Amino acid sequence: MRLEPRAALAAAVTTTTLLLPSLAAVPAHAGPDPGGVTTIDLESAQRGPDTLRELSPRGTGAFALLGVSWDDPEAVLDGTVQVRTRSALTGEWSPWYDLAAEQDDRPDEPIGRGATAPLWVGPSNGVAVRVAAGTHPFPAGLRAELVDPGADPAGAPDPRPAEPGQRAGAAPRPAIVTRAGWGADESLREPGFVYTGDVRVVFVHHTDTTNDYACSDAPKMIRSIYQYHVKSNGWRDIGYNFLVDRCGTIYEGRAGGVAEPVLGAHTLGFNTNSAGVAALGTYVSDRTPQEQMDGIAQIAAWKLGLTGRDAQGTATLVSASDGSLYKKGTSVKFNAISGHRDAFATECPGTALYNRLDEIRSAAAGLQGS
Repeated sequence: MRLEPRAALAAAVTTTTLLLPSLAAVPAHAGPDPGGVTTIDLESAQRGPDTLRELSPRGTGAFALLGVSWDDPEAVLDGTVQVRTRSALTGEWSPWYDLAAEQDDRPDEPIGRGATAPLWVGPSNGVAVRVAAGTHPFPAGLRAELVDPGADPAGAPDPRPAEPGQRAGAAPRPAIVTRAGWGADESLREPGFVYTGDVRVVFVHHTDTTNDYACSDAPKMIRSIYQYHVKSNGWRDIGYNFLVDRCGTIYEGRAGGVAEPVLGAHTLGFNTNSAGVAALGTYVSDRTPQEQMDGIAQIAAWKLGLTGRDAQGTATLVSASDGSLYKKGTSVKFNAISGHRDAFATECPGTALYNRLDEIRSAAAGLQGS
């Protein structure tokens, strides 16, 4: 499915580009801080051999999430990408962190820019970056993306509770923090919505961000991911349909209606007739908190039950991209609740979480009355 052009979005988004070696000050905002994305050109950040792009440590404006992007969404960056950041709270520099060089949560059609997975680092005001080339030359347009989540909306997030009759099969509609509740700036995303057929499969993800966060910071993390997906990647909206923090709070992701089959950008090749639910955190080896497991089960049970889908059943989807595990046009049978790695060669949602999907299926089926 072809998405709308991005002209309307470009008019609504202001992105500051900073060229090396000088780093301009980030302009002050009038009124409450809405956040934003600051970009730093890495094209001229060469130190040593031609296979290395290195940005020396330097002060920046405020940011809390960062990544690296490039012009062509289909270009290959097969080397290593590492970053260090300076804490705005302590002034200390972090160790070097690796960024996943391939962003595998993405639309089925190549749009916008290529990008690494984003990294949540908390309040920061300094950065260093080094990118080493692999077997391919560097893609054009390399730049660092520094995301400031801005100020929280007034009041605490208020999950909208289940309403009378809001049940899917026997599964009640769980409480969900709306986009307004986590502070989504609706002027950033593209207007209008894209819908698919009935949701048959829920793909479980992790955001590959820190697990050491206060649940009160989850809205900031989601606003940062939203800005990165829209401003840095050039997508129409945040990629995930829902997100769940480690305290089990469920958040509305992509706009268009939580009960509707909104086309997301979460599982390359299989975004149609599916929903993406992302656990905020990294669950390669860390055990997923039970509250988060419960939240994933609740939203999956309700979403699948809207069209009578059994949480412990299976469903067939058709691949829309050769970039997935399956050639475009291939019919693939999935569990109704599957992991991202079932559809794409990725670590996501992390081995620790993936190995517990049977628990989520069982809990979701219980909520549906099975």
